[in-house]
Amino acid sequence: MKDLNDILAMAQNVQNELAKAQENLDTIEVEGAAGGGLVKVKASAKGRVIGVTIDESMLQPSEKQMLEDLVAAAFNDARTKADAVSSSEMSKMTAGMPLPPGFKLPF
Repeated sequence: MKDLNDILAMAQNVQNELAKAQENLDTIEVEGAAGGGLVKVKASAKGRVIGVTIDESMLQPSEKQMLEDLVAAAFNDARTKADAVSSSEMSKMTAGMPLPPGFKLPF
């Protein structure tokens, strides 16, 4: 069994690497879209919304309900893509760690 100091050092290293990975996620951008691109949402892989683009054709009072639906769909698409990128990036970071099967990081 490893020395307790080695285990604590390894835990500190993992914590530092996780912090770096989390910071990196906020620099990766994804774009969700709905309505064939009429509504787009740009977000970071961490889930922070950066911007929303709405085609002018959707800015009619008669299109209100459809616009609301498309905005929600674009946000959901961006969130799905952000989650996928986040999982991928975290998997790269934890690839060399001896973690039990099914163990997820961050906690």
